[in-house]
Amino acid sequence: MTTVPPDAAHAATIQFDFQPTIRVRFGPGTLAELGKAANELGGSRVLLVTDPGLRAAGHEANAIARLEETGLKVFTFDQVEENPTTRVVEACTAFARDAGDIDLIVGLGGGSSMDCAKGANFLLSNGGQMQDYWGKGLAKQAMLPSIGVPTTAGTGSEAQCFALISDEKTHRKMACGDLKARFHTVILDPELLHSVPREVAATTAMDAVTHALESFVTNVRNPVSQMFAREAWRLLNANFDTVLSGSGGDEAWGNMMLGAHYSGCAIENSMLGAAHACANPLTAQFDVTHGVAVGLMLPHVIRFNNCTVDELYDDLADSAKMDGPGSGAERLARRVSEMQVAAGLPTHLNHFGIEAKHLPALADDAKHQWTGNFNPRPVAEEQFQELYEAAL
Repeated sequence: MTTVPPDAAHAATIQFDFQPTIRVRFGPGTLAELGKAANELGGSRVLLVTDPGLRAAGHEANAIARLEETGLKVFTFDQVEENPTTRVVEACTAFARDAGDIDLIVGLGGGSSMDCAKGANFLLSNGGQMQDYWGKGLAKQAMLPSIGVPTTAGTGSEAQCFALISDEKTHRKMACGDLKARFHTVILDPELLHSVPREVAATTAMDAVTHALESFVTNVRNPVSQMFAREAWRLLNANFDTVLSGSGGDEAWGNMMLGAHYSGCAIENSMLGAAHACANPLTAQFDVTHGVAVGLMLPHVIRFNNCTVDELYDDLADSAKMDGPGSGAERLARRVSEMQVAAGLPTHLNHFGIEAKHLPALADDAKHQWTGNFNPRPVAEEQFQELYEAAL
């Protein structure tokens, strides 16, 4: 998504550039369509990118079988690590080059596997290193066709053109995006969520919730992004407790998967805000899991932003039929905190040994995070420190 600022002659006109290019196949059992989807994209020698957990759960073998039954040759890189670094992407790329003549890539897993798949696509198709693509639209050559198969209801990476890759040396997260890096086909199969451990389900769900609530209010929001974000929040809010209680079937998990996907579509058309800017330093400096970090910071960011986008928060709260006292912002902030507690996730930074003395360094890092630029209320180093203080 490229948001186009109105010129003086059309100052009252809302403008946006919506470029949907992804085919989405949704429903229980749709992983069976993987081989057909690969054939439709002209694949013959397929790089499957996944992680050891997916191998242990049997999803890797299932995906390979679906690809091989349609006559495809499969080369599997299953060493993706959480929050993939440039080292992992380079290892995946080297594996693919050794395999030779890869003509299609499949990312199977959570955001880490899908981001690694996109990262390898950059390097296989355009050469260089990941740092060369930090930003958007920097790939000069065409990229390989690709398929995204999420196995969590969380990151929405399958809906986005960005790969989030950490620099191995500096630990800085690089958002490397290009419309050519988008998956051509996405398979959303709720049956793949049955093996997700509860802790992973909780943290990825909080990530999706944060994506919906942040993307709805960014300073580059537009009707398309808000359409996706509003529906994402409605689905996530309505099904969060059910799936985490263990009582959800394919319908509830499917709704969570769709909510996460719509959140990813909202990001693609809007971006994120201060909760993500606060979270990345927590992950880099204190190894706080990303979903935990964004969920912990989000209530404080909502309250901080309320003076700027109160009507938007009212809209979100009302559209999800959230009763209770207080403004929309207060109801949303309270609900997010309730979700953290229901999921058994920490709600205070001191749980991780973070003390007041650590906050200046965290705030200094947060002010350099790209997503902070899209927060609806300007946030500088001083405000970042205040947000961290509120979360202690």
